[in-house]
Amino acid sequence: MKEDNVAAGLQVQGNLDQALQTLDRSIQLKSDDANTYFNRGLVLMELGRPQAAMKSYEKAIQLQPNFAQAYYHLGKALQQLEQMTLAAASFTMAIRLKPDYAEAYTDRGNAETEIGQLKHAVKSYGQAIRLKPDNAEVYLCRATALLKLGQLQESVSSCDQAIHLKPGYAEAYLYRARVLLALGQLQESVSICDQAIQLKPDYVEAYSARGDAHRGLGQLQAAIQSYEQAIHLKPGLAVAHYSLSTLKDYQPDDVQIGLMEAMHTHAETSESDQVRFSFALAKAYEDLADYDKSFQYLKAGNSGRKKQLNYHIDDDRKMISSIRRIFTSASLPSALATDGNPSIQPIFIVGMLRSGTSLVEQILASHSQVHGAGELSTLFRLVRPLLVKRDDKEAVQHLSRSEIEKVRVGYLSALQELKVPEKIITDKMPLNFRLIGFILCAFPKAKIIHLKRDPTATCWSNYKHYFPAEANGFAYDLEDLAEFHKLYTDLMMFWRERFPNTIYDLCYEDLTENQQAETRKLLAFCDLDWQPQCLDFHSTKRPVTTMSATQVRKKMYQGSSEAWRKYAAHLQPLTQRLGY
Repeated sequence: MKEDNVAAGLQVQGNLDQALQTLDRSIQLKSDDANTYFNRGLVLMELGRPQAAMKSYEKAIQLQPNFAQAYYHLGKALQQLEQMTLAAASFTMAIRLKPDYAEAYTDRGNAETEIGQLKHAVKSYGQAIRLKPDNAEVYLCRATALLKLGQLQESVSSCDQAIHLKPGYAEAYLYRARVLLALGQLQESVSICDQAIQLKPDYVEAYSARGDAHRGLGQLQAAIQSYEQAIHLKPGLAVAHYSLSTLKDYQPDDVQIGLMEAMHTHAETSESDQVRFSFALAKAYEDLADYDKSFQYLKAGNSGRKKQLNYHIDDDRKMISSIRRIFTSASLPSALATDGNPSIQPIFIVGMLRSGTSLVEQILASHSQVHGAGELSTLFRLVRPLLVKRDDKEAVQHLSRSEIEKVRVGYLSALQELKVPEKIITDKMPLNFRLIGFILCAFPKAKIIHLKRDPTATCWSNYKHYFPAEANGFAYDLEDLAEFHKLYTDLMMFWRERFPNTIYDLCYEDLTENQQAETRKLLAFCDLDWQPQCLDFHSTKRPVTTMSATQVRKKMYQGSSEAWRKYAAHLQPLTQRLGY
């Protein structure tokens, strides 16, 4: 229609309001033209009105059910509205109507990544690459999904493909650096960040990521400089402000405090950034001994983070209840001792978050025969399908030998991929305390070290920290923390009854007060000979990417379990439920 051509010309010129008026007149003249409604949707999207655009696309589809482009752009509108499940379904319809629709595969992958359907996302990206193998951006999208799946080497390869296709692709260099950070290859991560910065000198995210890598290497001054450079380039970069706050002691005249307060209340600061600023400001005011103000920011930050994660304690109750049902079963299988690679011996360090697991791993990793692998997500990724399969209380609960062997082989394969010379490898994912039964079925002779710490000190340390991972939703509410600690305590009691004499309990406070004696007992439990460098763990040069990266660079110190008392007046919802 003539009006549609006029509207298209107005749209190209940027006269969007006039283009919309022209299309509306066209609809009044002929209300059954699918293309007019489709074009109207395009204009509405440019005007930032995805809800209205969605209705126009739906009308176009109603008039022309095989309109592949309308389904695709409906998906784009739904993405804008954060309705990712519906968006993925709309992209699927576009693909059914047009099987070679590469863009629809890409955007379906993006939607699937957002809703956690990561395996499906990788397949969608693969289809997009098959159709358009020279699209560097799709390789980077696939790298994102692969990283979230824990397939780190594959993620690096996908980044490499993106860089090969587009050598000046700074974003691909940055993402490669982040994957290398997850792999513990921190020095290389620093180098890749430097390459990203060379390509894009004002690349604030690259400076921030370089700070993370320097921090993990224990190069704290270099980390501080990188974070400060990121903030200089982008004063509102909340992630850099928070990371910097964990590395410095604030003085009353520190200009960063005023800057963070201004950005915290700025109208354009997102809710997620407000959360990070809240935690950073809480740390600053703790350093200044203004504990009331510090707690006000902590309360705001925790409340916002819990809302972000949409967490409810019932989710953890349900998971732990499901685990207990499985291991209440009368018979449990054991994988054959010859399965997998028996030359690799895993040591599992478990407990509540902030209970001292990083400290114990640093001690063990100081031994010449031990590699500290940090917090590996591998075990939960392997076990999760077994839990999902048994969500129904009526489902068969017992574990099959083949299921356990799959966990064992998959876990040992992941350890082999680390390609380290040491044959004893520690995994200090604290929440693996939930999976002790699976560990002992797959590895009957596994060494399991359980860190115990004062309950209030542990819960308080959780509450005062921002965790980037989304698996720790219980940490952002005092009542949830008390309830989760009870779930943890009861489950550990259950494991001791179900698998007696298999778990080594180590008290964090005893370790800090009797370092040599407790270290000797710890090494003996792990069948390791005495090496004095385990007492000088703070001098050990190894990458540490957990929240305790700075603490493990310091000598053993006492008294941290009493720090919560400065905030005692604010912690009654916690202490009362813990029975104090």
